[in-house]
Amino acid sequence: MAFRTDIEIARDAKKKPIQEIGAKLGIPSDDLLPYGHDKAKLSQAFIDSVKDKPNGKLVLVTAINPTPAGEGKTTTTVGLGDGLNRIGKKACICIREASLGPNFGMKGGAAGGGHAQVVPMEDMNLHFTGDFHAITSAHNLLSAMIDNHIYWGNELDIDDRRVVWRRVLDMNDRALRDIVTSLGGVANGSPRQTGFDITVASEVMAILCLATSLSDLQRRLGDMIVAYRRDKSPVYCRDIKADGAMTVLLKDAMQPNLVQTLENNPAFVHGGPFANIAHGCNSVIATTTALKIADYVVTEAGFGADLGAEKFMNIKCRKAGLAPDAVVLVATVRAMKMNGGVAKADLGAENVEAVKKGCANLGRHIENVKSFGVPVVVGINHFAGDTEAEIEAVKAYVAGQGSEAVLCKHWADGSAGIEDLAHKVVQLAESGKAQFAPLYPDEMSLFEKIETIAKRIYRADEVLADKKIRDQLKAWEEAGYGNLPVCMAKTQYSFTTDPNRRGAPTGHSVPVREVRLSAGAGFVVVICGEIMTMPGLPRVPSAENIRLNDAGQIEGLF
Repeated sequence: MAFRTDIEIARDAKKKPIQEIGAKLGIPSDDLLPYGHDKAKLSQAFIDSVKDKPNGKLVLVTAINPTPAGEGKTTTTVGLGDGLNRIGKKACICIREASLGPNFGMKGGAAGGGHAQVVPMEDMNLHFTGDFHAITSAHNLLSAMIDNHIYWGNELDIDDRRVVWRRVLDMNDRALRDIVTSLGGVANGSPRQTGFDITVASEVMAILCLATSLSDLQRRLGDMIVAYRRDKSPVYCRDIKADGAMTVLLKDAMQPNLVQTLENNPAFVHGGPFANIAHGCNSVIATTTALKIADYVVTEAGFGADLGAEKFMNIKCRKAGLAPDAVVLVATVRAMKMNGGVAKADLGAENVEAVKKGCANLGRHIENVKSFGVPVVVGINHFAGDTEAEIEAVKAYVAGQGSEAVLCKHWADGSAGIEDLAHKVVQLAESGKAQFAPLYPDEMSLFEKIETIAKRIYRADEVLADKKIRDQLKAWEEAGYGNLPVCMAKTQYSFTTDPNRRGAPTGHSVPVREVRLSAGAGFVVVICGEIMTMPGLPRVPSAENIRLNDAGQIEGLF
């Protein structure tokens, strides 16, 4: 059988009208605001009507550290949702929206793959329902209003050297990381150094994904610190009087998007903070609503469990009062071999010893997730070249860690290929074994929280932070922000801050380069190592291969 790309498989999907998908969850047609025939937003009235219902079971899908060999976390999330529906459970998927930047760069889309995808794939990976554009516009409206306030007399006495609100763009563009604005004379304002982050790193994105209502959204937006005065007192978004207009721009973006899998099962796709530079989870409002109307909710957290799962547990669950009932940790034989030292070009050859050596990375993640008090099952995302001996090596290693590894063939076979994992997840979720607790208490100091994650999750020996950073953390504590969780911005490729160190290294340090207070979102961002909040494009960006074919269909998205 000829190999078919994800986009070709998605194009052949037999989609159902979105009203039929909503009906599976008991959503009346009048509470769906259609965007075409195959996607819709969920009304706030419906969300409010189900908020007092009991919760279903919450299942988190996370993974080992990503490698060029591929892991398939979103693919497994979608496949597991289909698998649970296949075995008779009323299940819903909750995932993030895709950022345009990585689609045209190197990472690709976020709709799953093979026969475990969410559709419409092209829409999801491009403009979708416009949520990211609304976030970009709201964020940059605030930027414009700050500069405008300074231009027209600066009544708030803002120190233009201490404007901390940067602009955003939903595209990878390294040229915008550090810029000077307002050149060209007095009419254009006072020149100052600033820069752009990618939209998914915006505090507005984080707020949209943590807010529980429009009023909560506006309150959080108002709480954002955008600058400091000459006496170093903070200037808030509400002082600029931008929070109301920003809420208007975000009114529709706050509503979760309903789409469907290739097997016509419901999926909420909403919000999209990156996990390496933000908190990496879909919106609280989508997840909490899904829990009210489905027996099982399968959600994912970005990149490896050292980033996405840690932030899901310590930030999202803490803020939203959620508690996962089970965790699926995705791994592949190919990635184990890469962690064991095999080059990408040699992954096709059987190498059981490299698999065994590379399993240390998987073992570290299993230990970390269990430290939150949640039971873990490993999903081995099957690739055609995997051998029986390699698969058995992974299973034996995981059994030695007190967990079970289940082979999954959802990429090739859809829900039929992941039934075994679906049954195991139900067993774990129904067992009552989950005793979830965050890794650290609210009362712990900010620097101790950073140290806790660095030592217990990354297995670092120490955190390196100069006096300026430590003093800044203390100042925020004195200002009343000491109870906030921390959001670590770190490379996704390693437990360390060096992206080239695979496996499960110990004896390393975590250098903190910068800290940013996200007072509206309710966390402190800790920027470690060389991580960038505005990515660049690779030498050969995916954009070079994305085009329309003669039939007017999109080619090259993945």
